[in-house]
Amino acid sequence: MAVFSHRRKKRKLTAEINVVPYIDVKLVLLVIFMITASVMNLGVDVNLPQSNARAVQQSEDPVVVSINAAGQYSLRLGDGPDTPVSAEQLSTQLRAFVAQNPRLPVFVAADKNLRYQEVMTAMELLQAAGVSRAALMSVPRAQER
Repeated sequence: MAVFSHRRKKRKLTAEINVVPYIDVKLVLLVIFMITASVMNLGVDVNLPQSNARAVQQSEDPVVVSINAAGQYSLRLGDGPDTPVSAEQLSTQLRAFVAQNPRLPVFVAADKNLRYQEVMTAMELLQAAGVSRAALMSVPRAQER
């Protein structure tokens, strides 16, 4: 009798990761994100004020803080002359004006070539002096030189 010996072929084990289910999940997530992104409102509702750009009527002499291109301050009360002042003097004089009239409007006239940081520093000085009404001055486009 012949004994047949069946030899099994040993299969080599291969370690493979099936990535097809992961790709399917990624595609489903991509579709979900695309749908939700189109539904989301990405804008911010802002009710902007309307302006006719008229001159403001003043019942009192305005205080004007001017800043030249070099960043030097000057102070003008009403129709008086511009008086050069340091930042400390500006703060002290504004505190005195605000003590007399808390609702005193102060206008900031800055050179158009001045860095924005200098304007913000001036606004911080106004805030520290207690000024509650501050505005930035501009020149209409027709009057620019």
